[in-house]
Amino acid sequence: MADKVLTTSATATGGREGHVKSDNGVIDLDLSMPKGDNIPSDKTNPEQLFAAGYAACYDGALNLMASNEKKDIESTLTSEVSLIKDPTDNGFKIGVTMHVEIKGVSQEEAESLAQKAHDFCPYSKATRGNIDVDLHVTAK
Repeated sequence: MADKVLTTSATATGGREGHVKSDNGVIDLDLSMPKGDNIPSDKTNPEQLFAAGYAACYDGALNLMASNEKKDIESTLTSEVSLIKDPTDNGFKIGVTMHVEIKGVSQEEAESLAQKAHDFCPYSKATRGNIDVDLHVTAK
């Protein structure tokens, strides 16, 4: 890791019912076990934090790909992270559905940009081959 561009950290205590805090204190949150679909909670969970990071990173990659192709777009990304039962060890794994909405290009161009972003995004690279990621792309 000789060519590091950025290093940051977050510290967790107490696991899924604990607390997480970033090194700069901007993230300073209590955690809660996910309570299931449509059951509100006043605390966050690791899946929401992962979804937020992945959506932001992917949207950055998407806008870079559009800029490289001289495309003027507006994009909205929703990263839907699911906990999935893993029959291999009776535990869990995660899967992601990335909802990509792009204004300013055709459906074909949107799909091409989304795939290029998926190839480039550091989160996508980190998860490639490890979790299922489905892209749902819509040109608006």
